[in-house]
Amino acid sequence: MLDFSDFDTRGYRTVDVATGYGQWVDTYEDTVEDVMDLALLDELTVPRWSGVRRAADLGCGTGRTGAWLRRQGLAGTLDGVDLTPGMLHRARAKGVHDRLLEGDVRATELASGAYDLVISSLIDEHLPDLRPFYQEAWRLAAPGAHCVVIAFHPHFIMASGMPTHFTDSSGEHVAISTHVHLLSDHVTAGLGAGWRLAEMREGVVDERWLERKPKWEKFRHHPVSAALVWEREPQDG
Repeated sequence: MLDFSDFDTRGYRTVDVATGYGQWVDTYEDTVEDVMDLALLDELTVPRWSGVRRAADLGCGTGRTGAWLRRQGLAGTLDGVDLTPGMLHRARAKGVHDRLLEGDVRATELASGAYDLVISSLIDEHLPDLRPFYQEAWRLAAPGAHCVVIAFHPHFIMASGMPTHFTDSSGEHVAISTHVHLLSDHVTAGLGAGWRLAEMREGVVDERWLERKPKWEKFRHHPVSAALVWEREPQDG
């Protein structure tokens, strides 16, 4: 496992996940760019979102991913899990989830084998080990289910030396505990849990990014996020 401290060029004060997102909640949706995650979801060819009957939104945050799923025509049940009460409060106000639970995405209280979609966005860098997450997603998944993971690309974390971070009310840049997971770490953890990789895409710093962040010109064409789509094989017969 790679240690982020070997790449850190910012030296920001670092807080744990619950503390960080609890303080970031008021400005989170103003600072997370749709091109980071939702644009990648737009590009995927599987799954068929409108056909999902039950979905588990792990690390649901303020409900951005849940709202996107509803816009794609998801009419089934949508349950969300997040570690941070403030984030869940924002998600609850959106009204897109049927149920919201406070908890750890690696050990949820959701029912086993109940979901035909498990989805997470931009949480992997906060997990010291990916294996418990993929194992929990497998536990929740019904035969034939998909698991969609949007990840903060390890290349960009290493090349930029930048952790996940926010600006607090005093103007200080504060980092949230960040871990570096190579894409091969995702593949190893996913395959080890029983998943089959069905699709993968990477988002790069392009004109959409540079319109928002002109200082990122030096990162033009560098990968900044990745989407992995996993499938659980249907039961025989």
